[in-house]
Amino acid sequence: MKFYAEINIMPLDGLLDPQGKTVLRNLSNIDVTGIQDLRIGKHMHMELDAADEKAAKSIVDTACKKLLANPIMEKYEFSLEVVPS
Repeated sequence: MKFYAEINIMPLDGLLDPQGKTVLRNLSNIDVTGIQDLRIGKHMHMELDAADEKAAKSIVDTACKKLLANPIMEKYEFSLEVVPS
């Protein structure tokens, strides 16, 4: 079966996000106001083949843990859906 995964990776809540702080500071330069906080992460799309949903979740989870996310500094979540044939 073919699956489609959307993966979101964000800095852990307790860690500083210098990239987000820089963007937040500069929003006022383009007349965007009222923003309280801004954090920047990564969004990924993945297509994969797997025997079933459980196997697909395992593949995506392994990819996130071992390569896509740094578990010391980042958290991740993903959604999975079957791609119609």
